[in-house]
Amino acid sequence: MTDSSDPSPGVSQEAPYGARVILLTGPSGSGKTRLAARTGLPVLRLDDFYKEGHDPTLPLVGSAVDWDSPRSWDGEAAVRAIAALCREGRTTVPRYDISTSARVGQEQLCLDGAAFFVAEGIFAADITARCAELGLLADAICLRGSPVTTFRRRLLRDIREARKPLPTLLRRGWRLMRAESAIVTRHHTLGATPCTRDEALTRVTRLRHGADQRLPA
Repeated sequence: MTDSSDPSPGVSQEAPYGARVILLTGPSGSGKTRLAARTGLPVLRLDDFYKEGHDPTLPLVGSAVDWDSPRSWDGEAAVRAIAALCREGRTTVPRYDISTSARVGQEQLCLDGAAFFVAEGIFAADITARCAELGLLADAICLRGSPVTTFRRRLLRDIREARKPLPTLLRRGWRLMRAESAIVTRHHTLGATPCTRDEALTRVTRLRHGADQRLPA
């Protein structure tokens, strides 16, 4: 991902539609997708902005791609999509297949009048400053919990979805479990507030309630 302080081509400095984004991040397997669905808000899946497996800019660890590095992800494209949703209430987003490391299509995402939407993914914190600079940010939240629980949840999900071969999943899972505290600290440093699931839901509810209070009778 390029430096988030650089201007992103095609991104307006204003959001006439009036929507704002709630960035939801946290370690892989921390429950971001489930929490995003529970908010009842439109959801932008930031994992769909991963680079494809043949991209020469992908970071490597030895001979393998480091999919946990922000450089494996197209942050500028994600910011452009967020800006379009805030500005126009709709945008076209890619659909990404993690098991094949490839984009497999695209789809329209519409806010249908919502004042807020959730953008969730493990790299969401990396665009917090950029979204704030553009006037698009409502909140940035980092889910935190038990590393052992996160490990179990992540492994079961990845096996169920056949994301990668089992030895790869186990090696990655062990590494991420040991690094979970550092990951949360990094996200906090980037501007996301560490929260439990219930705390995060409370923050979102307060935002939505505040927006409802400002609507004309």
